[in-house]
Amino acid sequence: MALALDDIKRIAHLARIDISDADAQATLSSLSAVFGLIEEMQAVTTDGIEPMSHGIDVTQRLRSDVVTETDHRADNQAPAGNRVENGLYLVPKVIE
Repeated sequence: MALALDDIKRIAHLARIDISDADAQATLSSLSAVFGLIEEMQAVTTDGIEPMSHGIDVTQRLRSDVVTETDHRADNQAPAGNRVENGLYLVPKVIE
């Protein structure tokens, strides 16, 4: 995708950015380089290459999924008194 200086100024205008001619030219050079890199990357054939989740073949060390704590919900809700019903806190209605 080729950009022109007018495109940069139009984008800056749409973004409500006041940009000088020198800054517009520098931005044009930077964006042209980025678009050039994107075109190079799109030209690479990736057929038959399996997608990777990480650049290095690593595996996570995971702990076993075992319950290590007992349920303290009743103890934690005891101070709420009668403002608890079926294990849920009762709160006043805020929005009608």
